[in-house]
Amino acid sequence: MSATLETERVETQRPHAGFMHPIVMMLWVMLAAICMTYLVDAGKFERKGKLVVPGTYQVVPKVAGLPELTSPMPHKSTPAEAHAASVVGAVMAIPQGLIKSAPLVFMVMFVGGMFGVMRRTGVIDAGIDRLLQITGGNIYRLAPAVMIVLGLGSSFLGLISEYLVVIPIVVAMARRLGLNELYGLALVTIAAKVGYIASVTNPLALPIAQPLAGVPLFSGIDMRLAVFVVFMAIGIGYWLWRVRRSGQVTTYVPTENKRLSRSHVAVLLVLLASSVMMIVGTRLWSWHNVELAAFYIVMAMAIALAGRLESRVASEAFVDGMKGMMLAGLLIGLASAVELILQNSLVLDTIIHSLTRLTQDSARPVVAGGIMVMEMILDVFMPSLSGKAAVSMPILAPIAHLSGVSGQTTVLAFLMGGGLMNMVTPTSGMLLAYLATARVNYGQWVAFIFPLFAALFVLSLLVLGVAVEIGY
Repeated sequence: MSATLETERVETQRPHAGFMHPIVMMLWVMLAAICMTYLVDAGKFERKGKLVVPGTYQVVPKVAGLPELTSPMPHKSTPAEAHAASVVGAVMAIPQGLIKSAPLVFMVMFVGGMFGVMRRTGVIDAGIDRLLQITGGNIYRLAPAVMIVLGLGSSFLGLISEYLVVIPIVVAMARRLGLNELYGLALVTIAAKVGYIASVTNPLALPIAQPLAGVPLFSGIDMRLAVFVVFMAIGIGYWLWRVRRSGQVTTYVPTENKRLSRSHVAVLLVLLASSVMMIVGTRLWSWHNVELAAFYIVMAMAIALAGRLESRVASEAFVDGMKGMMLAGLLIGLASAVELILQNSLVLDTIIHSLTRLTQDSARPVVAGGIMVMEMILDVFMPSLSGKAAVSMPILAPIAHLSGVSGQTTVLAFLMGGGLMNMVTPTSGMLLAYLATARVNYGQWVAFIFPLFAALFVLSLLVLGVAVEIGY
């Protein structure tokens, strides 16, 4: 057996070996953020609402030094005077980050509770057995079909948090086929992130980015559709290559021709109806994390009734499922704490101002690629799609226009930068929720996905160069 294959086998069998605990990793990220508040100048843009006003950046005098670092009470920055982060202020940012992210934290925990109830009904195992019987247990036929469906939902409908309910099912399917949790997570995450990179008609990303870039809403579909097809093919090919390289996959077909019971069918119908309701709610009724969190509670109740679970059994299953999401909630809070530390010290606007100056007076392909790279860097500090668009697009769009880069290409660079970085950034609450749902370590995930990330990064630069040359 080759050394490479042996390494892959070890990776599959020992998913957490040799990797830093995610909480420790996030604490190191927070430490880096504290250091940045001392090393980076403070500054601020004027704003109209949430939108930055280009050309209004001003340096703000900053108080820094050992007394500030060790201050027992953190000082609040003002437009006239900024304060670097203190140790006490950084620690306080953790509960503040949890409070800020409370809607997402509770939504993730209620997803866990809902799946705890669903798991107790036995429908997940029964449904997977039936699916494997229908497909003959061939992962090379099953996985591409699942990834294409998930990618289409992400690219056309903007589905992303909704896939939290899909991950446990796909992970369970991967286990039946001899793969560990990492491969189940990768199947969902690659498809979802590629869908967001392309965002053919994504109703969450495009209504924010395209008006700020001065182009009609949902225009420029042809190029984004081509990106979706090419990138999805590469993503599927990479996943299948890693599966084959692992040497672990098996063709599992249940020996008995099992049929779903009436209660199992009822639970699946509830899940199907709930999925439709989530899409309608998020697209037509503007549901966000709070509404979705409440909806997952209702789903858990409906699943318990359809699965004929006793109230005590269903309650215990819900609580057990929530316990499994505690780590995800804490990591989301820590990620928000990093953003709060930088915001409170007024260094985020300085980072944005410094980055935008790098692309001025450059060739058109360099400007387009530079915008993508800037969005990737900003994604580490501001994972929020709307927040990043409101801060960066009013500045980048005029620079791109003056350099001869069209609004469509600017939007494409914005989408590619955010979508690519969301594959790996440790400050993305949704990525951390995906990892926690699948029980996958962050370091293990980065080691797995980095070759694909690097390939798509290079290809994205080439696509942007082509877009500039053809006048997209």
